Amino acid sequence: LADIGFTSTTVPRTIVNIQTHSRVIAYASCLTQVSFSIFFACMEDTLLAVMAYDRFVAICHPLHYPVIMNPRLCGFLVLVSVFLSLLISQVHNLIVLQFSCFKEIKISNFFCDPSQLLTLSCSDTFVNNIVTNFFAAVFGFLPISGIFFSYYKIASSILRVPLSSGKYKAFSTCSSHLAVVCLFYGTVIGVYLGSSMASPRKSVVASVMYTVVTP
Repeated sequence: LADIGFTSTTVPRTIVNIQTHSRVIAYASCLTQVSFSIFFACMEDTLLAVMAYDRFVAICHPLHYPVIMNPRLCGFLVLVSVFLSLLISQVHNLIVLQFSCFKEIKISNFFCDPSQLLTLSCSDTFVNNIVTNFFAAVFGFLPISGIFFSYYKIASSILRVPLSSGKYKAFSTCSSHLAVVCLFYGTVIGVYLGSSMASPRKSVVASVMYTVVTP
């Protein structure tokens, strides 16, 4: 559902723009797109960390898996993901709503990219940048740390497996998730940390990778 929602915030609008040969988007529509894209991106972010924990329990504690990953815990983790994603998206929306004017009305991307809206503001965005970067750091650092820790434990556990068939089975359990993690975080970090240095074309390609290809 998070993946369907994530692609649905950008792809249909882009297809309509291509068909109508129009790249215009209303301010209200832009804010709505920003809100939903951040919400579903954050959902993707937290759920990838939850899935890493799920694989860690499945491989490192297989006998305790049904007890640890019970429906109550799974439901709680999903609710936490939804709540945190909603919080982050609304904080971004409140920041953008404070802007009184924009230096330019052209966004160098195929959707309303939140990072570019901050740079287009003609008012002082120092405090807003601090708040945004703080949330991005916390929301990025914690899930990535959880994923790294989970895979560190998984790798240690796989190396102790004597049979090569057992190692292959354990690795195949994680390979698809690991590929998505690398693709998603690699392109997101490239867009948001290298946005000032990268060309608009490279930023668009990277945005397509994490908004369309990854889901």
